[in-house]
Amino acid sequence: MLPGHACPALPRESEDSTLTVALSDAGRGSAPRQSLLDQVADWSIRPSSVLFRLSWVAGTFVAATALRLALSPYLPPGFPFLTYFPAIAVTAVVAGSSSGAVLAVLCFLSAWFLFVPPFYTFPVDPPSLVAMGLYVAVVSTEVGLVYIMRRSLRRLAEAEAASREVARSRTLMFHELQHRVSNNLAVVASLLQLQKRGVKDPDAAHALEAAVARVNVVSRLNRLLHNPEAQDINFGAFLRAMVPDAMTASGIAGRVTAEVRVEPVVVTAETAVPLGLVATELLANAIEHGFPDGRAGTILVTLERVGDVARLAIRDDGVGLPPDFDVERTRSLGLMIARQFASQLDAPLTIERDAGGGAVARLDVPLGG
Repeated sequence: MLPGHACPALPRESEDSTLTVALSDAGRGSAPRQSLLDQVADWSIRPSSVLFRLSWVAGTFVAATALRLALSPYLPPGFPFLTYFPAIAVTAVVAGSSSGAVLAVLCFLSAWFLFVPPFYTFPVDPPSLVAMGLYVAVVSTEVGLVYIMRRSLRRLAEAEAASREVARSRTLMFHELQHRVSNNLAVVASLLQLQKRGVKDPDAAHALEAAVARVNVVSRLNRLLHNPEAQDINFGAFLRAMVPDAMTASGIAGRVTAEVRVEPVVVTAETAVPLGLVATELLANAIEHGFPDGRAGTILVTLERVGDVARLAIRDDGVGLPPDFDVERTRSLGLMIARQFASQLDAPLTIERDAGGGAVARLDVPLGG
Protein backbone atom coordinates (compact mmCIF):
# COMPACT_ATOMS: atom_id res chain seq x y z
CA MET A 1 0.00 0.00 0.00
CA LEU A 2 1.45 3.35 -1.04
CA PRO A 3 0.80 6.59 0.81
CA GLY A 4 -2.14 8.48 -0.54
CA HIS A 5 -5.83 7.86 -0.60
CA ALA A 6 -8.97 7.51 -2.61
CA CYS A 7 -12.28 8.55 -1.15
CA PRO A 8 -15.05 6.63 -2.96
CA ALA A 9 -18.40 8.36 -2.85
CA LEU A 10 -20.83 6.75 -0.45
CA PRO A 11 -24.61 6.46 -0.97
CA ARG A 12 -26.42 9.18 0.93
CA GLU A 13 -30.07 8.33 1.53
CA SER A 14 -30.35 4.61 0.77
CA GLU A 15 -28.55 3.47 3.91
CA ASP A 16 -30.76 5.29 6.43
CA SER A 17 -32.66 2.16 7.46
CA THR A 18 -29.41 0.28 8.01
CA LEU A 19 -27.67 3.04 9.86
CA THR A 20 -30.38 3.47 12.45
CA VAL A 21 -29.04 0.37 14.22
CA ALA A 22 -25.98 2.41 15.12
CA LEU A 23 -27.83 4.44 17.71
CA SER A 24 -26.95 3.40 21.21
CA ASP A 25 -29.67 1.53 23.06
CA ALA A 26 -28.73 3.56 26.11
CA GLY A 27 -30.39 6.56 24.60
CA ARG A 28 -33.64 4.73 23.95
CA GLY A 29 -34.62 4.12 27.57
CA SER A 30 -38.39 3.94 28.06
CA ALA A 31 -40.19 6.01 30.64
CA PRO A 32 -40.19 4.33 34.07
CA ARG A 33 -43.48 2.84 35.21
CA GLN A 34 -45.36 4.77 37.86
CA SER A 35 -45.60 3.40 41.38
CA LEU A 36 -48.99 2.66 42.91
CA LEU A 37 -48.79 5.84 45.00
CA ASP A 38 -48.06 7.91 41.88
CA GLN A 39 -51.03 6.34 40.08
CA VAL A 40 -53.30 7.12 43.06
CA ALA A 41 -52.02 10.71 43.13
CA ASP A 42 -52.69 11.13 39.40
CA TRP A 43 -56.15 9.62 39.75
CA SER A 44 -57.02 11.83 42.74
CA ILE A 45 -56.58 15.08 40.80
CA ARG A 46 -58.50 14.00 37.71
CA PRO A 47 -61.88 15.77 37.29
CA SER A 48 -64.86 13.64 38.37
CA SER A 49 -68.56 13.99 37.63
CA VAL A 50 -71.12 15.32 40.10
CA LEU A 51 -72.87 11.95 40.05
CA PHE A 52 -69.66 10.18 41.02
CA ARG A 53 -68.99 12.60 43.88
CA LEU A 54 -72.54 12.34 45.24
CA SER A 55 -72.51 8.56 44.96
CA TRP A 56 -69.14 8.35 46.70
CA VAL A 57 -70.23 10.61 49.56
CA ALA A 58 -73.49 8.72 50.08
CA GLY A 59 -71.88 5.29 49.90
CA THR A 60 -68.99 6.25 52.19
CA PHE A 61 -71.34 7.83 54.73
CA VAL A 62 -73.54 4.73 54.88
CA ALA A 63 -70.53 2.40 55.12
CA ALA A 64 -68.80 4.43 57.86
CA THR A 65 -72.02 4.75 59.91
CA ALA A 66 -72.84 1.05 59.54
CA LEU A 67 -69.33 0.10 60.60
CA ARG A 68 -69.50 2.40 63.62
CA LEU A 69 -72.83 0.88 64.68
CA ALA A 70 -71.39 -2.62 64.26
CA LEU A 71 -68.41 -1.72 66.46
CA SER A 72 -70.48 -0.08 69.22
CA PRO A 73 -70.74 -3.21 71.41
CA TYR A 74 -66.96 -3.60 71.37
CA LEU A 75 -65.90 0.02 72.00
CA PRO A 76 -65.73 1.85 75.31
CA PRO A 77 -67.60 5.18 75.55
CA GLY A 78 -65.94 8.18 73.97
CA PHE A 79 -65.23 7.07 70.37
CA PRO A 80 -68.10 8.61 68.37
CA PHE A 81 -65.95 9.56 65.34
CA LEU A 82 -63.77 6.47 65.05
CA THR A 83 -64.88 5.38 61.56
CA TYR A 84 -65.64 8.87 60.28
CA PHE A 85 -62.15 10.35 60.32
CA PRO A 86 -60.63 7.90 57.76
CA ALA A 87 -63.80 8.06 55.64
CA ILE A 88 -63.56 11.85 55.40
CA ALA A 89 -59.84 11.75 54.54
CA VAL A 90 -60.32 9.16 51.80
CA THR A 91 -63.28 11.06 50.37
CA ALA A 92 -61.33 14.31 50.29
CA VAL A 93 -58.55 12.56 48.37
CA VAL A 94 -60.74 10.60 45.95
CA ALA A 95 -63.70 12.92 45.36
CA GLY A 96 -62.27 16.32 46.26
CA SER A 97 -62.12 18.58 49.29
CA SER A 98 -65.68 19.87 48.75
CA SER A 99 -66.98 16.30 48.85
CA GLY A 100 -64.92 15.70 51.98
CA ALA A 101 -66.50 18.78 53.57
CA VAL A 102 -70.02 17.59 52.71
CA LEU A 103 -69.27 14.18 54.20
CA ALA A 104 -67.80 15.86 57.28
CA VAL A 105 -71.10 17.71 57.89
CA LEU A 106 -73.12 14.51 57.50
CA CYS A 107 -70.79 12.66 59.83
CA PHE A 108 -70.95 15.53 62.32
CA LEU A 109 -74.74 15.30 62.52
CA SER A 110 -74.72 11.49 62.57
CA ALA A 111 -72.11 11.22 65.33
CA TRP A 112 -73.81 13.92 67.40
CA PHE A 113 -77.18 12.18 67.11
CA LEU A 114 -76.19 8.52 67.31
CA PHE A 115 -72.96 8.21 69.28
CA VAL A 116 -72.78 11.16 71.73
CA PRO A 117 -74.79 10.44 74.91
CA PRO A 118 -77.59 10.88 75.55
CA PHE A 119 -78.14 8.99 72.29
CA TYR A 120 -80.68 9.91 69.59
CA THR A 121 -80.63 13.56 70.59
CA PHE A 122 -78.46 16.56 69.87
CA PRO A 123 -77.03 17.23 73.34
CA VAL A 124 -75.70 20.72 74.02
CA ASP A 125 -74.00 20.12 77.34
CA PRO A 126 -70.38 21.27 77.76
CA PRO A 127 -68.78 17.80 77.28
CA SER A 128 -70.74 17.25 74.07
CA LEU A 129 -69.92 20.70 72.76
CA VAL A 130 -66.21 20.20 73.53
CA ALA A 131 -66.24 16.83 71.71
CA MET A 132 -68.00 18.27 68.68
CA GLY A 133 -65.68 21.29 68.70
CA LEU A 134 -62.64 19.00 68.64
CA TYR A 135 -64.23 17.05 65.79
CA VAL A 136 -64.66 20.25 63.79
CA ALA A 137 -61.06 21.26 64.46
CA VAL A 138 -59.65 17.87 63.47
CA VAL A 139 -61.81 17.49 60.37
CA SER A 140 -61.12 21.06 59.22
CA THR A 141 -57.39 20.40 59.51
CA GLU A 142 -57.75 17.07 57.70
CA VAL A 143 -59.78 18.46 54.80
CA GLY A 144 -57.59 21.57 54.60
CA LEU A 145 -54.39 19.54 54.36
CA VAL A 146 -55.91 17.34 51.65
CA TYR A 147 -56.98 20.48 49.76
CA ILE A 148 -53.43 21.85 49.93
CA MET A 149 -52.03 18.49 48.81
CA ARG A 150 -54.42 18.20 45.86
CA ARG A 151 -53.72 21.77 44.81
CA SER A 152 -49.97 21.15 44.94
CA LEU A 153 -50.33 17.93 42.96
CA ARG A 154 -52.45 19.71 40.36
CA ARG A 155 -49.88 22.48 39.98
CA LEU A 156 -47.11 19.90 39.77
CA ALA A 157 -49.02 18.02 37.06
CA GLU A 158 -49.53 21.26 35.13
CA ALA A 159 -45.82 22.05 35.43
CA GLU A 160 -44.89 18.55 34.23
CA ALA A 161 -47.28 18.87 31.29
CA ALA A 162 -45.69 22.20 30.38
CA SER A 163 -42.22 20.65 30.67
CA ARG A 164 -43.25 17.77 28.42
CA GLU A 165 -44.55 20.22 25.85
CA VAL A 166 -41.29 22.16 25.96
CA ALA A 167 -39.35 18.89 25.60
CA ARG A 168 -41.55 17.85 22.67
CA SER A 169 -41.01 21.19 20.96
CA ARG A 170 -37.27 20.95 21.58
CA THR A 171 -37.20 17.45 20.08
CA LEU A 172 -39.10 18.59 17.00
CA MET A 173 -36.76 21.54 16.56
CA PHE A 174 -33.73 19.29 17.01
CA HIS A 175 -35.02 16.83 14.40
CA GLU A 176 -35.75 19.67 12.01
CA LEU A 177 -32.27 21.12 12.51
CA GLN A 178 -30.59 17.76 11.99
CA HIS A 179 -32.72 17.12 8.91
CA ARG A 180 -31.80 20.47 7.43
CA VAL A 181 -28.11 19.91 8.16
CA SER A 182 -28.22 16.49 6.51
CA ASN A 183 -30.01 17.91 3.49
CA ASN A 184 -27.51 20.74 3.20
CA LEU A 185 -24.63 18.29 3.36
CA ALA A 186 -26.27 16.20 0.64
CA VAL A 187 -26.64 19.31 -1.51
CA VAL A 188 -22.95 20.15 -1.01
CA ALA A 189 -21.94 16.61 -1.97
CA SER A 190 -24.15 16.76 -5.08
CA LEU A 191 -22.69 20.10 -6.14
CA LEU A 192 -19.16 18.74 -5.74
CA GLN A 193 -20.12 15.67 -7.76
CA LEU A 194 -21.51 17.86 -10.54
CA GLN A 195 -18.37 19.99 -10.47
CA LYS A 196 -16.25 16.86 -10.81
CA ARG A 197 -17.98 15.95 -14.08
CA GLY A 198 -16.77 19.19 -15.66
CA VAL A 199 -13.16 18.83 -14.48
CA LYS A 200 -10.67 17.43 -16.96
CA ASP A 201 -7.62 17.38 -14.71
CA PRO A 202 -7.33 13.91 -13.06
CA ASP A 203 -5.84 15.29 -9.85
CA ALA A 204 -8.62 17.87 -9.49
CA ALA A 205 -11.28 15.23 -10.17
CA HIS A 206 -9.68 12.96 -7.61
CA ALA A 207 -9.68 15.77 -5.02
CA LEU A 208 -13.36 16.49 -5.65
CA GLU A 209 -14.20 12.79 -5.35
CA ALA A 210 -12.40 12.70 -2.01
CA ALA A 211 -14.29 15.78 -0.81
CA VAL A 212 -17.62 14.19 -1.79
CA ALA A 213 -16.76 11.07 0.23
CA ARG A 214 -15.83 13.11 3.30
CA VAL A 215 -19.04 15.13 3.14
CA ASN A 216 -21.02 11.91 2.80
CA VAL A 217 -19.37 10.44 5.89
CA VAL A 218 -20.26 13.51 7.95
CA SER A 219 -23.81 13.39 6.56
CA ARG A 220 -24.10 9.69 7.40
CA LEU A 221 -22.99 10.26 10.99
CA ASN A 222 -25.19 13.33 11.33
CA ARG A 223 -28.27 11.27 10.49
CA LEU A 224 -27.42 8.93 13.35
CA LEU A 225 -27.78 11.86 15.76
CA HIS A 226 -31.38 12.73 14.94
CA ASN A 227 -32.51 11.60 18.40
CA PRO A 228 -31.46 14.22 21.01
CA GLU A 229 -31.85 11.63 23.76
CA ALA A 230 -29.47 9.19 22.07
CA GLN A 231 -26.28 11.10 21.44
CA ASP A 232 -24.07 8.02 21.57
CA ILE A 233 -23.35 5.91 18.50
CA ASN A 234 -22.65 2.21 18.12
CA PHE A 235 -19.57 2.68 15.97
CA GLY A 236 -19.28 -1.03 15.21
CA ALA A 237 -22.68 -0.91 13.50
CA PHE A 238 -21.58 2.20 11.60
CA LEU A 239 -18.55 0.33 10.24
CA ARG A 240 -20.67 -2.67 9.23
CA ALA A 241 -22.79 -0.35 7.10
CA MET A 242 -20.02 1.90 5.80
CA VAL A 243 -17.37 -0.63 4.68
CA PRO A 244 -19.50 -2.56 2.13
CA ASP A 245 -20.77 0.72 0.66
CA ALA A 246 -17.24 2.01 0.29
CA MET A 247 -16.11 -1.21 -1.40
CA THR A 248 -19.02 -1.11 -3.83
CA ALA A 249 -18.50 2.56 -4.65
CA SER A 250 -14.78 2.00 -5.27
CA GLY A 251 -15.43 -0.48 -8.08
CA ILE A 252 -13.07 -3.14 -6.71
CA ALA A 253 -15.63 -5.26 -4.84
CA GLY A 254 -15.29 -8.04 -7.41
CA ARG A 255 -11.57 -8.61 -6.86
CA VAL A 256 -11.00 -7.33 -3.32
CA THR A 257 -13.12 -8.61 -0.47
CA ALA A 258 -13.71 -6.79 2.82
CA GLU A 259 -14.27 -8.53 6.11
CA VAL A 260 -15.67 -6.61 9.09
CA ARG A 261 -15.14 -7.93 12.61
CA VAL A 262 -16.43 -5.38 15.08
CA GLU A 263 -17.71 -5.21 18.62
CA PRO A 264 -20.60 -2.90 19.61
CA VAL A 265 -18.30 -0.13 20.83
CA VAL A 266 -20.33 2.95 21.79
CA VAL A 267 -18.76 6.38 21.30
CA THR A 268 -20.04 9.89 21.87
CA ALA A 269 -21.15 12.23 19.11
CA GLU A 270 -18.00 14.32 19.60
CA THR A 271 -15.88 11.23 18.98
CA ALA A 272 -17.97 9.63 16.24
CA VAL A 273 -17.49 12.24 13.51
CA PRO A 274 -13.67 12.52 13.60
CA LEU A 275 -13.35 8.77 14.17
CA GLY A 276 -15.61 8.11 11.18
CA LEU A 277 -13.49 10.36 8.99
CA VAL A 278 -10.27 8.65 10.12
CA ALA A 279 -11.75 5.21 9.41
CA THR A 280 -12.92 6.33 5.97
CA GLU A 281 -9.52 7.80 5.05
CA LEU A 282 -7.66 4.68 6.18
CA LEU A 283 -10.03 2.37 4.32
CA ALA A 284 -9.82 4.51 1.18
CA ASN A 285 -6.03 4.47 1.42
CA ALA A 286 -6.01 0.67 1.58
CA ILE A 287 -8.47 0.38 -1.31
CA GLU A 288 -6.53 2.63 -3.69
CA HIS A 289 -2.91 1.83 -2.91
CA GLY A 290 -3.00 -1.70 -1.55
CA PHE A 291 -4.23 -3.35 -4.74
CA PRO A 292 -2.92 -1.63 -7.89
CA ASP A 293 -2.97 -3.07 -11.41
CA GLY A 294 -5.94 -5.39 -10.85
CA ARG A 295 -4.39 -7.13 -7.86
CA ALA A 296 -6.84 -9.20 -5.76
CA GLY A 297 -6.84 -9.49 -2.03
CA THR A 298 -8.60 -8.92 1.26
CA ILE A 299 -9.15 -6.00 3.62
CA LEU A 300 -9.94 -6.77 7.25
CA VAL A 301 -11.58 -4.09 9.41
CA THR A 302 -11.68 -4.77 13.16
CA LEU A 303 -12.96 -2.78 16.12
CA GLU A 304 -12.73 -3.89 19.73
CA ARG A 305 -12.83 -2.38 23.17
CA VAL A 306 -9.69 -2.94 25.21
CA GLY A 307 -10.21 -1.47 28.67
CA ASP A 308 -11.05 2.20 28.17
CA VAL A 309 -9.77 2.24 24.57
CA ALA A 310 -11.54 1.59 21.27
CA ARG A 311 -9.02 -0.14 19.00
CA LEU A 312 -9.61 0.27 15.26
CA ALA A 313 -7.46 -1.69 12.81
CA ILE A 314 -7.60 -1.81 9.01
CA ARG A 315 -5.39 -4.57 7.61
CA ASP A 316 -4.80 -5.50 3.96
CA ASP A 317 -2.71 -8.15 2.22
CA GLY A 318 -1.77 -5.85 -0.65
CA VAL A 319 1.55 -4.61 -1.93
CA GLY A 320 2.66 -3.16 1.40
CA LEU A 321 4.48 0.05 2.27
CA PRO A 322 7.50 1.74 0.73
CA PRO A 323 10.71 1.14 2.71
CA ASP A 324 10.97 4.79 3.80
CA PHE A 325 7.29 5.28 4.67
CA ASP A 326 6.58 7.42 7.76
CA VAL A 327 2.99 8.30 8.62
CA GLU A 328 4.17 11.42 10.47
CA ARG A 329 5.94 12.79 7.40
CA THR A 330 3.73 11.67 4.55
CA ARG A 331 2.37 14.42 2.30
CA SER A 332 -0.70 12.39 1.33
CA LEU A 333 -3.74 14.60 1.91
CA GLY A 334 -5.87 11.67 3.07
CA LEU A 335 -3.35 10.50 5.64
CA MET A 336 -2.72 14.07 6.76
CA ILE A 337 -6.45 14.42 7.41
CA ALA A 338 -6.49 11.10 9.27
CA ARG A 339 -3.49 12.16 11.34
CA GLN A 340 -5.11 15.52 12.16
CA PHE A 341 -8.36 13.95 13.38
CA ALA A 342 -6.45 11.27 15.28
CA SER A 343 -4.60 14.04 17.08
CA GLN A 344 -7.95 15.71 17.86
CA LEU A 345 -9.08 12.42 19.45
CA ASP A 346 -5.79 12.13 21.34
CA ALA A 347 -5.47 8.73 19.66
CA PRO A 348 -2.11 7.32 18.49
CA LEU A 349 -2.20 6.45 14.77
CA THR A 350 0.25 3.94 13.33
CA ILE A 351 0.61 2.49 9.82
CA GLU A 352 3.18 -0.26 9.38
CA ARG A 353 4.02 -3.31 7.33
CA ASP A 354 1.98 -6.32 8.37
CA ALA A 355 3.81 -9.48 9.38
CA GLY A 356 1.81 -11.49 6.84
CA GLY A 357 2.39 -9.03 4.01
CA GLY A 358 0.51 -5.92 3.13
CA ALA A 359 -0.01 -3.17 5.70
CA VAL A 360 -1.99 -2.48 8.84
CA ALA A 361 -3.27 0.84 10.20
CA ARG A 362 -4.14 1.04 13.90
CA LEU A 363 -5.86 3.70 15.99
CA ASP A 364 -6.43 3.55 19.76
CA VAL A 365 -9.19 5.97 20.78
CA PRO A 366 -9.63 6.76 24.50
CA LEU A 367 -13.26 6.32 25.58
CA GLY A 368 -13.01 8.16 28.88
CA GLY A 369 -14.10 5.30 31.16
